[in-house]
Amino acid sequence: MNETSVCAVGNVATQPVYRELASGPSARFRLAVTSRYFDREKQVWADGHTNFFTVWANRQLATNVAASLGVGDPVIVQGRLKVRTDVREGQSWTSADIDATAIGHDLARGTSAFRRAGRPESAATAQPPRPEPDWETPPGRAEGSEAGSEAEAAQQRPELAAVT
Repeated sequence: MNETSVCAVGNVATQPVYRELASGPSARFRLAVTSRYFDREKQVWADGHTNFFTVWANRQLATNVAASLGVGDPVIVQGRLKVRTDVREGQSWTSADIDATAIGHDLARGTSAFRRAGRPESAATAQPPRPEPDWETPPGRAEGSEAGSEAEAAQQRPELAAVT
C-alpha cells in the first residue's frame, strides 16, 4: 500500500462533531499543530507556523473521541494523510485530512485517566451462557462410571500421572 502515514502532535482546535452514519459512527475535529523553535537572538522558545488538519475517526474510535476529547486538549494523532484540492466559487482550496487509526492524549503535557470502553452486546449476538464442562469425566466413559484403577486413569489422563 502506498499511503502516507503520519503522526501529528498538537491541540484539539474545534469541538469534535459526532455523527451516526449508515456505515457506523464517525467523528471529526480540527487539529492545530504548531512548530516551536529556539530564537537565538532573543534566547527564548518561539512559536512557528501553525498547520491545521481535519481529523476523521470512525467506528469505536469515533465514539471514544466524542467521549474523551475537548477543545484545547493536547493529543497525538496517528493515521493516513489525505491532501485534497478543490475549486470553490472560483478559488482553489487545499485541505489536509488525517484518517485516524489511533488518537491519544499527549502525556508529556499532562495526565489522563484511561477507562476501557464497554462493548454493547446486541440481542442478535447474545447467546445464553453455556454450562461449564465436566473436566473430571474421563474420555469415552459415561458420567457416574468409575475408572478400574488409578493406573488406568493415569493412562487415560497423563496429567494425573505427573501429579501422583
